[in-house]
Amino acid sequence: MILDDYAQGWATTIIDGLQRPFPWGSAHQSQGPTDVDVTPWRLHPCFHGCLDWHSSAHMQWSALTLLENARQSIDRETTDGLVDLLNARLTHENAQVEAEYLRVHRGYERPYGWGWAALLSAKCSALATMTSNSPEWASATRIVGRQIFDNLLDWLPTMTFPVRTGTHDNTAFGIGLCLDAAQSLGRSDVVGAVVEHSHRFFDDDTDYPSSWEPSGNDFLSAALSEAHLMARVYDIEGRPDEFARWLHTFLPRLGQADDNLLDVPEVTDGTDGKLAHLYGLSLSRAWQLRVLSSWLADDARHRVEAATDRQLDEVASQITDGDFMSTHWLVSFALQAVLA
Repeated sequence: MILDDYAQGWATTIIDGLQRPFPWGSAHQSQGPTDVDVTPWRLHPCFHGCLDWHSSAHMQWSALTLLENARQSIDRETTDGLVDLLNARLTHENAQVEAEYLRVHRGYERPYGWGWAALLSAKCSALATMTSNSPEWASATRIVGRQIFDNLLDWLPTMTFPVRTGTHDNTAFGIGLCLDAAQSLGRSDVVGAVVEHSHRFFDDDTDYPSSWEPSGNDFLSAALSEAHLMARVYDIEGRPDEFARWLHTFLPRLGQADDNLLDVPEVTDGTDGKLAHLYGLSLSRAWQLRVLSSWLADDARHRVEAATDRQLDEVASQITDGDFMSTHWLVSFALQAVLA
């Protein structure tokens, strides 16, 4: 899959999703009878559209990523549409509302949405000279990012055990995105905390039962998410050989002919938002398998290459032409897989 071949369709899909106010899943926990107004743009002036807060955040990350990597393949009208949306959403006023909401609702979107919003902040800062409005995008998202990192630093020490699901509350996936963002933004305190607690959570894991995956609603592999996180952790510490030993102890069958993580899960009803998660599972597997393949022997690496091409190809039509339960979010995972 070549990014330039898909950039126009993906960019159009992002605009369509961000401009759809409904359906909307607020996930707002009301504190009383006067706290029941969940109008999307009132509660979340930065992150509405695309069905929910986290998808809005990572589709805005996708917009920036396409502008960075494939702008030449997107027509001027669509490019202007992406920039206009970011200009409208990523303002200081809007960011203050989002940060205050996260300050009060400290578990909101933890940790999946935190990770994507932090990654958006990092991307905005890295591309602060892209357009005349880019500096405001960077400074606005930094307001949100600071609150996310405050929440993360408070939360991690309280976690007795990691969450190992294949959905939004997976600990390894969410804190892995936060780690990427913190590295880019120069937040050594956050990097240190994620590294410390990742070792606490995952160092002793061996022979993970990846053959039990997936569950019916998964869009993440708990096995691959953990391995992907630990690859970054050991890399930060300059210990790639130790990661290689950890990986082969944790997933000894990775990339073998009978490794079910190389499969494409069947989706029987793409209009069901939970079942459509399995499209995303193919994409997240492709992304993480590609990252991890450099630690595998040649034969396993070749299997991963063929499998990830198949995982992307079989889901490609759903990214732009599927039901809204797919199109409101899949671009982001496809981008990560292609760029991996």
